[in-house]
Amino acid sequence: MITVIKKGTPIKKMKELMDKAFSKSAKNDIRKYAGILKTEIDPLEYQKQMRNEWE
Repeated sequence: MITVIKKGTPIKKMKELMDKAFSKSAKNDIRKYAGILKTEIDPLEYQKQMRNEWE
């Protein structure tokens, strides 16, 4: 969505346009990604492997 605000637009009108633009944007809920990842890889072993590659 594109919101055009021209020079000389009153502040009240600008706030209304901005509120309208942001109210339609999708609210990303990142809480669903919080927690523990379930993988077959041991995190400490993986970290050691990554560090050894740089040496």
